[in-house]
Amino acid sequence: MKDIFDLVGRILLSFLFFFEAYDYVAYERLNKEAMTIYGLTWNQDFFLYGTIFFLILGAISLLLGYRMRTGAVLLLIYFVPLTFIVHDFWDLPTDSADYRLQSILFMKNIAIIGGLLIAATHVSGKYRLRRIFATTKV
Repeated sequence: MKDIFDLVGRILLSFLFFFEAYDYVAYERLNKEAMTIYGLTWNQDFFLYGTIFFLILGAISLLLGYRMRTGAVLLLIYFVPLTFIVHDFWDLPTDSADYRLQSILFMKNIAIIGGLLIAATHVSGKYRLRRIFATTKV
């Protein structure tokens, strides 16, 4: 049962990052506008496509259970700065609806960062790429 929960957890966590990579590709122009709003005007294509690469590579790593530490670190390199830059609820008036929304999104991202830290220190269960190849006869 532990191995099945491990697999389902990796699928759900990696799905979040696959979807985010898709969102960056599908809404490229809007994401570049958001980058400009947050003051990131230097070499936006490099940062946008680098982010997409990190998201896809990290999500594949988590999904397959192969080099999970590397994949989790790639996702953390993306996710930690994003959380503190985009969801800075402490700069908003405390009685605003935006304060509440940004604080909830900030705490959600902190929980995801915690999950990535667990994944970085965790050895995936029996449903991982390396174990599947080790037990199959080709």
